[in-house]
Amino acid sequence: MWKYILAWFPMIFIAIANGLFREKFLISHLNELRAHQISTVNMILLFGIYVWILFKVWLPMSVNQTILIGLVWLVLTIGFEFLFGHYVVGHSWDTLLDDYNILQGRVWILVLIWVFIAPYIIYQVQKQ
Repeated sequence: MWKYILAWFPMIFIAIANGLFREKFLISHLNELRAHQISTVNMILLFGIYVWILFKVWLPMSVNQTILIGLVWLVLTIGFEFLFGHYVVGHSWDTLLDDYNILQGRVWILVLIWVFIAPYIIYQVQKQ
């Protein structure tokens, strides 16, 4: 399981690169909400590609392991998002929580759902 915990760390760099793309390119061409939404889709696609490649190298041993991987990655992602976002980037807690307001078009929660279920889905597809 340790290798999958270590494998989570490159996801930070993928997320930061995606965030920079959103801030430097998308926001200059779109409004902030639309940039957020497109960035969310980009993140889901990038994480999917990463997990696909990762599982080609380190295929999990069982369905149960994929569920555990997804759960651990979810906890790490949420922890990083709030700790890095607040203490390093300087966002307020309210700003960070606003990304979870799906009623206002904020779809970040879809990334978190994907982080949790992607290991299971990709394992199932690759196993066939």
